[in-house]
Formats: sequence, C-alpha cells, structure tokens
Amino acid sequence: MQISDSVKKTSIKYSVTFANLDRQVVALEGETLLQSARRVGIGIASACGGRGVCGSCKIRIITGQADIMQSDLSHQENSEKDRRWVRACLVRPQSDLLVEVSPRALASAMRKDIAFLDDITNFDFAPLVRIQDVKLDSRLEIEGQFDLERVYSALGEGTVTGIDEKVLESLPNMLSRNDWCLRANIRMGELIGFLPPETRSLGLAIDLGTTNIAGSLVDLESGECLVSLGVENPQSGFGADLISRINYAIRNPDGGKELKLAIVNAIDSLASILCEEVSADPAEIADISICGNTAMHHLLLGLPVSQLGRAPFVPATCSAIDIRARDLDLNAMPGAYAHFLPNIGGFVGGDHVAALLATEHIWSDRTCMLIDIGTNTEISLIHNGSISTVSTASGPALEGGNISCGMRVAEGAIENIWLGSDGQIMTQVIGGGHPVGLCGSGVLDALNTLRKAGVITSRGYITPDKPNVSGNGGLLEFSLAPDVTVTQNDIHAILLAKAAIRAGQDMLLAEAGLQDQMLDKVVIAGAFGAYIDVTSAIEIGLFPSLPIDRFSQVGNAAGVGVRMALVSSAVRDKAVIIAKRSSHIELNNLAGFQKTFISRIGIK
Repeated sequence: MQISDSVKKTSIKYSVTFANLDRQVVALEGETLLQSARRVGIGIASACGGRGVCGSCKIRIITGQADIMQSDLSHQENSEKDRRWVRACLVRPQSDLLVEVSPRALASAMRKDIAFLDDITNFDFAPLVRIQDVKLDSRLEIEGQFDLERVYSALGEGTVTGIDEKVLESLPNMLSRNDWCLRANIRMGELIGFLPPETRSLGLAIDLGTTNIAGSLVDLESGECLVSLGVENPQSGFGADLISRINYAIRNPDGGKELKLAIVNAIDSLASILCEEVSADPAEIADISICGNTAMHHLLLGLPVSQLGRAPFVPATCSAIDIRARDLDLNAMPGAYAHFLPNIGGFVGGDHVAALLATEHIWSDRTCMLIDIGTNTEISLIHNGSISTVSTASGPALEGGNISCGMRVAEGAIENIWLGSDGQIMTQVIGGGHPVGLCGSGVLDALNTLRKAGVITSRGYITPDKPNVSGNGGLLEFSLAPDVTVTQNDIHAILLAKAAIRAGQDMLLAEAGLQDQMLDKVVIAGAFGAYIDVTSAIEIGLFPSLPIDRFSQVGNAAGVGVRMALVSSAVRDKAVIIAKRSSHIELNNLAGFQKTFISRIGIK
C-alpha cells in the first residue's frame, strides 16, 4: 500500500457522499475511497490496512461510476439491479459517488474496559514522583527574596537539586493564583510541576498494543487505580499487522511521522477521557509509564524501523528510556517524564516484560509458559530459573482481521460457535441482534465446530457436499448466517496463525529438552486471550493437550505490569533485570522450525 503514489494526480476531484453517515468528502484523483475516508477522519474499519486482502472495509456504490480493481471479484460491473458490496480500498471514483458503508465496517468496538489481573500487592509502592505541600508568605510581606528560592527554602535544604525551565515559567502565576500555597511534584530531586492545594498528582500507565491501546489513571500518593479504559489503536488504519505499518513508514517520506502522530493523538485522547472520568485535567499527570512491542516503541519514539522489517530484526535499542512527555508531544505536567519499559529483542518488547512482571507470582519457581496472544504473539518458557522467549507472526486472523467477514469485537459480531445437540451449528452474537461478521473468539470456535460437524477436514479443506457450503469465485465457503461466511482462504489464514503460535511453543520446549506434560502452568495473556474458549483452542491444536486446570487466563497482564512500573521504582529496576535475564530466540534460525510449523498447520 503506497498512499503517496495514489495522490500524485490532484487535478480531478470527485465528491463522495457516504449516505448512511451523512458525510461528504472530496476524493482526489487516484485515491481509493478508503484513503479519502481516512484523510478526513471517517472511521471505516480496515484490518489489512487497505491492501485488499480482508473484507472489513466493504461499501456499496449506490450511484456513480468507479474503477473497481480486478482483485475484487465480488463486484459485477454490469448488474445495475444488484450492486454488490466491494472493498473501499479497491475502489477509485471516476465520477461523483453516493455510497453506503457496511455495518461491519462501522461497528463500534466493545469491551473497551480492558480485563486486568487482580491488583498485585507484593511489590514496593515507591513512585519516582514525590509530592510535598508548600505554603509561603505573601510577596508583600517579604523583601529581598525570590519565588524559587523561597520554594526551595520551604521544601528543605537538599530536597530539590533543580527545576525544569517550563515549571519555573509557571511558578509566579501559580503562587499568586493559589494564595501562596502549592503542591510541589519532585522527581529524583527535580521540580517537575506545581499543582493547586488538595489536587491529586496522577500517573498514566499505557499498554501500547498493535490492535488496542489500554490506559490506567493512578493516584500517585495512594497507588489506587482510579479508572482504566481501552481504545482501538488508530494505526490499524495503516495495517493490522506490524510489517504493514513498518512498510508504510519506509515507503512514504512522512510515513513514520504519520504513524507517530496517530499514537500521540490516541494517547492524548485516552488521557483526556480518563481524566474527565475523575474530574481531573491532563496537566495533573506527573508521570507516565509506557510499554509496547519494539515496533510500537520505536514508532512512538521516532526511532528508525527499517531494520525491524527484515531479518535479523534488530531494535535500535532495548534499554529502558526516560524522556520528557512534552518532547513526545504528550499532554501532561510541564516537566513530566514518560518511562518506556525495556525491550527483550526482535519483536519482543516492553509489553512482554510487563506481562512477565505481572505474572511472576504464577511462573516463579515453576516450569511455566506465558503466551501473550495478539497480532504479534510473544511466548516465554520459564524453566529452572531461565527465561527463553520467541515472537511469532500470528497476524490478525485470530482477532478477526484479514478474513473475509472478520470484524472487531463489536455489536453484531459472532463471538461463540458450537455444535448443538441436534447437530446444528449454533452461534452467539454480541448484542443479540443480526450477525454482521466474525470476531476473534468466534474464529477459533468456527474452526473447531466446523471440523466436528464434518464441514472441514483435518487438513482444513471445506467438504463440498455439506449443507450451507457453496462456491464463490472457484473457492468454497460455508455460510454461518446471511452475509457472514467462512471461506477456504479464511480457514487457511486461521490455520497459518494457529500453526505459527503452536510451533513457537514446540520449539521452546524442544530447545529446553521438555515435553508438553512437563509444563506446570500455561498462562494465557492478552485481551484476546481473555475471551477465547481454551477447550476449543486445545482441540484445534493451538495449545498443548493438558488438563484444563493447568491453564490460567489472566487478561491484559501487560496493562497490569506497566501500572506496577508506574508506581514503583523497584519494579522498574526488576523490569531491566527480567529483560536482561530473558534469552531471545529467533525462530527462523532454529533447525527444524519450518518442518514443525508445517506439521502444525492441520487441525490437531
């Protein structure tokens, strides 16, 4: 996908009206409808980032002429009575258009209240930011003294070693507006901000995921988590997987800046929403902790990502980083810092370190496997005190992306599928209404249920003579509901993702000389992992065949770990130790990986 190539010609412009959105946009010559919509902020889902390999951005042309790329075989140019749904990323206007956006492309994400582990209390509460109240006499009562020196004196000799210049600029007005009373926020001897009396100093913890961004607002004096929320990562519009985004940053002169801006705006928006929930202001945020995989980490910091797009996938840095929040254009207290947890290596970033931090009480002194499932799945094997880690390119298929009727977790998504007592395939829809697509948890269920029903073979091929099976463009598909199908290509994508994750587990165990049954515990982390049916996952071969009580679904462990780091300098130190202790293994360099991967493509 190269947007820059598509907008070179701008002499001809067309008006595109999105009928069911009451929105109108001017489309530039050579621009696809998806690009036009994205440019003006119309939120059309695009799991593949506009590469034409998923079906999430479907629209229907009501009036007007358009160039439909040949790869979208569902469009029938000559059928005026049946204008079929086509992909917005494969449509270029040739006249003014009136279009309708499909419900699947517009569905608002649900489950934004990201699941967290129970609060972890077995660590020292010791935030880097300390709060101290200051009360001064009026300037009119004091002669020959200056504001900053008076603050230093009130705080006590040696308490403060410096002040941020932006904080100093705000001091005179802050004093006069608040009757000479302030709350000083001090970070490692530096004055990073002042607040009015009785105002809480807040911390913001951010888990920067490929698909979702989870945030928590914390009271830095008590350690209480005040509110948490998850939102969709707006970078999904540039591609659901990391490689798509890396390629976009490489191929477009300002691609990296666009991707960074998308994250910054999302974090600022999330912070504003969280602060509003507790009647606070982002200016009260005195500290920020951030975790993410190495690509997300590099894009937010403005580091080069080209080396992450090809083997051996070497990050620019794996160290923990502290940087002024304002240098990242993040809204916070004037002198506040953002702390980035350390990376491990390759695509294994600070988010996995955070997950290891949060689950240490589970895996410590055990043989345990931690699997953080997402668009990029990280897996760690803990055995005899050592930690071995791999990253698997599972892609977005297991989260509903890059499959024909895949969609985000939203109203209308089929989330559960099972075989009824009468042999009929049953479905459960989020919101209970008409199904419009298939989300991640339903993807695994679909594979397992269709196999049990004999619709697909153990190698993943659809059987042609089964009910609800039909041909489409030479490929077979199974209809789960009107307009919701599972195609042969979908099954292939799901099996590849499943095989990648399972092969990663196999190789870690093989390298350690262990068998599946030697695992004391399998910890499944990630927002997606919180909702999957573990039994279905075992039956299709995603996880080892172990007793169900050996599995723990912990939700967004990375979100908990980054919150722990926000309020504890000791946890930050431990994060560095865990990252250095973890041995990163590049799967492609292991003998037998390809053979193992291929052997896991089937169902069981």
